[in-house]
Amino acid sequence: MWRELLPVGRHSDSGGYRRYAWTGADAECRAWFKEQAEARGLAYEVDRNGNQWAWLGDPTAGDAVVTGSHLDSVPDGGAFDGPLGVVSSFAALDELRGRGARFDKPLAIVNFGDEEGARFGLACVGSRLTARQLTVEQAHRLTDADGVTLPRAMEAAGYDPGAIGADPERLARIGAFVELHVEQGRALDLSGDRVGIASAIWPHGRWRFDFRGEANHAGTTRLVDRRDPMLSYAETVLAARREAALAGAVATFGKISVEPNGVNAIPSLVRGWLDSRAADQDTLDTVVGGIEKAAREYADAHGIDLDVVRESFTPVVEFDHALRDELGRLLGKDSGLTVPVLGTGAGHDAGILSGSIPTAMLFVRNPTGVSHSPAESAAEDDCLAGVHALADVLEGLART
Repeated sequence: MWRELLPVGRHSDSGGYRRYAWTGADAECRAWFKEQAEARGLAYEVDRNGNQWAWLGDPTAGDAVVTGSHLDSVPDGGAFDGPLGVVSSFAALDELRGRGARFDKPLAIVNFGDEEGARFGLACVGSRLTARQLTVEQAHRLTDADGVTLPRAMEAAGYDPGAIGADPERLARIGAFVELHVEQGRALDLSGDRVGIASAIWPHGRWRFDFRGEANHAGTTRLVDRRDPMLSYAETVLAARREAALAGAVATFGKISVEPNGVNAIPSLVRGWLDSRAADQDTLDTVVGGIEKAAREYADAHGIDLDVVRESFTPVVEFDHALRDELGRLLGKDSGLTVPVLGTGAGHDAGILSGSIPTAMLFVRNPTGVSHSPAESAAEDDCLAGVHALADVLEGLART
């Protein structure tokens, strides 16, 4: 399965993946998912928001145990973030069938659409729509860099954008959702464990900083006469690093847009996107507040106008404690080992769904901690350990 999926959407120059929602690469990934479902005799369906489902047992019976993740990527992302969870879900089902396992509850594997938000700028669109955390009106306003709206993109890919929206009936069928994911950090590598259990997802958000100055000639305009928004932006980037370091949090300006974007022109507009995350809400508020305060001081000093817009936000997610504890019990049942429990600064579909249904996560060791990069990796033995752990969890949850 891994070899089949590996070349899809891979960019020849960067070696990274560009599997963006409702594009050709996304369509190939979705076709792969459907083939895997049908090859196993699973009931395949696509819900109103474009999420793909593969069912073993009656989908309407209720109290289903669901696993899965996503197949899309960030720009030039790695091979493991998302796909490892989907591939491992099918592999875990194969493992359970090999054991002759029998279940009292339906099982399902899901591929959530547009988890990374690489094309339309909002993460977890498929699960947000399903869980009523994104309205139809908000979804219809999402636009990519080429001005293509989400509805137009869905329609071009052969899906009905008029059907999108909250799906409480589907969520009511699910008793537990467990998402396996490569760890996006080095906690497991440092502890020497192959698999871990998630405790919580840090609160996190994205803010857009618009610095507006005055376009002018780069060669003839005196330095003292300039209203250069790039200076304020650059100073704000440094302030973000400083504020995050002081608070033990993270803050990153990872995307920038410049107008008129000419080598010999002073910019009129510099637009930068801030991603910030922290272990608790108070810390995050302190960090973002400190960055904005510094940005406004720099802007005032250079005669720059500044607008700050919060484009998305996810509060702290505490995964269901009972389900989390049950995962620990199931994984330690035969070995007697204690599986480490760790927090994460990365958002996931499991976090979005946690407000509607019991959710939990398993992490597979990442030896370098690198993620959202072509260098992202995990050893095959660790991936197989993740499959066996997921199989144990699914078997235990579906038989209780």
